[in-house]
Amino acid sequence: CFQSAQLVLICRNYKGDVDMSEIDHFMHLLMQHEEEGLLCPVMSHGNVHFMWIKHSNLYLVATTNKNSNASLVYAFLYKLVEVFTEYFKELEEESIQDNFVVVYELLDELMDFGFPQTTDSKILQEYITQEGAKLEVAKSKVPTTVTNAVSWRSEGIKYKKNEVFIDVIESINVLVNANGSVMSSDIVGSIKLKTMLSGMPELRLGLNDRVLFGLTGRDKGKTVMMEDVKFHQCVRLSRFESDRTISFIPPDGESELMSYRINTHVKPLIWIESIIEKFSHSRVEIMVKAKGQFKKQSVANNVEVRVPVPSDADSPKFKTSTGSAKYVPEKNLVVWTIKSFPGGKEFLMRAHFGLPSVENEEMESKPPITVKFEIPYFTVSGIQVRYMKIIEKSGYQALPWVRYITQSGDYQLRTNV
Repeated sequence: CFQSAQLVLICRNYKGDVDMSEIDHFMHLLMQHEEEGLLCPVMSHGNVHFMWIKHSNLYLVATTNKNSNASLVYAFLYKLVEVFTEYFKELEEESIQDNFVVVYELLDELMDFGFPQTTDSKILQEYITQEGAKLEVAKSKVPTTVTNAVSWRSEGIKYKKNEVFIDVIESINVLVNANGSVMSSDIVGSIKLKTMLSGMPELRLGLNDRVLFGLTGRDKGKTVMMEDVKFHQCVRLSRFESDRTISFIPPDGESELMSYRINTHVKPLIWIESIIEKFSHSRVEIMVKAKGQFKKQSVANNVEVRVPVPSDADSPKFKTSTGSAKYVPEKNLVVWTIKSFPGGKEFLMRAHFGLPSVENEEMESKPPITVKFEIPYFTVSGIQVRYMKIIEKSGYQALPWVRYITQSGDYQLRTNV
């Protein structure tokens, strides 16, 4: 069921063993649990269990009266969000109300008698279109992918030029306290593909994986230890578990092949020092120094340093050694933008504000400085694509292209003032 805060928007009963009226108890239970501070992802009313997630202004609720596999149910609910977002761009109350016909068609294809069926949005889009007029002339024949072992790729795909683009994207999460010590840091990475290959190719991806090098007895010099590895359904998990080979038949077009986390101490790539001085509630002066602590041959692009200012500040004046600064009053921020930030360089920004009102200093919050950036051709962890083998029965030659990008994730530096 899809439910807003006020009413049930759409409901689909697959097995008929739970009364449709049971969903009417969900919102009352939710509010009751919230008031008691006992909110949890599974709630029960009699012998009916509600498993739910919230997305935007919607609650997606699954009901069961059996001891169901909870992880499967939640995986399916999150897959629903992914598919509907692919179709409607934004999944919210309005998009459901505007697309009832398509939503019911999708629900019938996504699950059959309580069992997940076709959950790949690219395959669903082959025979369920968003435009109502096209529903009448949509394919009468169900694509073979629905019954194939390879449910994420259609047969008969042809390209004049066969290529694979591999993006290795790493996000750095860093929290630095007011004394300049790194409190927590980790790297969250993903490998994304854009596949433009004919036929049904078999791909094998090789990384400098520490566990693999340990199994084969090779030198462990430049290796990475990946944790919390998650794969696209196309990857043969049994093969990876036995010999760490990442072997798969890829989806066509864009997809995320895998994600991982590296739990390691990360030196902040852009270091921020700040001095914030208040003068008897009449003005505040801010000095921020940014230093690139990465290789000199690398360049960070589109750097944004977001510095919090008091909520009653006005009359901004700025001076920067590079880039530009602007005041964003609705967010109580100064945003210092630097288009190109070479490694090893230092830049300064000074800001002056008036403080017309007299506020209680103790009541003013102290949000951290946050930084956004992107560094191409660079990874913090040192992960490398060692090879990409492409095998297809017709024997065509294909080109793999690899790109590395490091970007900021949750990157916060606390201040004293």
